[in-house]
Amino acid sequence: MTFRAILLNRDEQTKATRAELTGLDESRLPDGDVDVRVEYSTLNYKDALAITGRGAIVRQWPMVPGIDLAGVVEDSRHPDWKPGDRVVVTGWGLGETRWGGLTERQRLPASMLLALPAPYTTRDAMAIATAGFTAALSVMRLRRHGVRPGDGEILVTGAAGGVGSIAVALLAGLGYRVVASTGRPQEADYLRFLGAADTLDRATLAQPGKPLASERWAGVVDSVGSHTLVNACAATRADGAVAACGLAQGADFPGTVMPFILRGVTLYGINSVLTPNEQRREAWRLLADHVAPEKLAQMTSEIGLSEVIGFAPRFLDGQVRGRTVVDVSR
Repeated sequence: MTFRAILLNRDEQTKATRAELTGLDESRLPDGDVDVRVEYSTLNYKDALAITGRGAIVRQWPMVPGIDLAGVVEDSRHPDWKPGDRVVVTGWGLGETRWGGLTERQRLPASMLLALPAPYTTRDAMAIATAGFTAALSVMRLRRHGVRPGDGEILVTGAAGGVGSIAVALLAGLGYRVVASTGRPQEADYLRFLGAADTLDRATLAQPGKPLASERWAGVVDSVGSHTLVNACAATRADGAVAACGLAQGADFPGTVMPFILRGVTLYGINSVLTPNEQRREAWRLLADHVAPEKLAQMTSEIGLSEVIGFAPRFLDGQVRGRTVVDVSR
């Protein structure tokens, strides 16, 4: 049996990446306990880097990209899963060290799968995927730190992007007052629909600032990095918390230790790739309880598997709002 997938190969001389939509035989599927008929995947920043070859994402060649997938179990050689189960998989090296989700079929170790939480469909799950899961882990970290609704404003940077959009919706659903930072003022109505109480021009955070600024934020979810993260830390209140989960502006941290040693600000790093399943289930339950499918629909656009390769550069150029779901059947 053959199936369609996006396959990445690398020219060993030029090191250039070649992406193509192709037919593959089932015999080429990797080792695993469970065969999944993929219904939806998604396109993330990391996926776009891999497909275009602009980032060193892929560790093994050839590679099927896609760090997320959701679908239905077709065959299982493990007692935890049976045909017909609806599952979601994010991270675990998909699209980097192991064939990923931009395919019609995939074979996976049983330990990677999570049961799809109600009321979400497989499409809803990919409207969330790694981006939303990362946002949920960030919010969970702020809550465990002790940041509560009513403590003050929560800043979300990169708010019109995938992580930011779901962070805004989740925080608002939990009762926090959210300030959404974006460089796209035309998205103000969209961000308010998601639950933002106010918006902030990202230019106010993107340039070098003071080591300490006036205290404003009770907590921060930052997907941007660089000067934006430094300025967010500098304006965080005493004993507040910042969750850093992205590097859209840059991987550098051109700041000082002053917010940490003079105000007791805590900076948490969020890594969603190898999160234990117990935490994964907690994060997905939090999302299912506080981010309604109706809100996911408003932040999601859909493309077919055949459109992914051409669409990827737009993603890297900052032309995409919210989440991009991939229907692998078309």
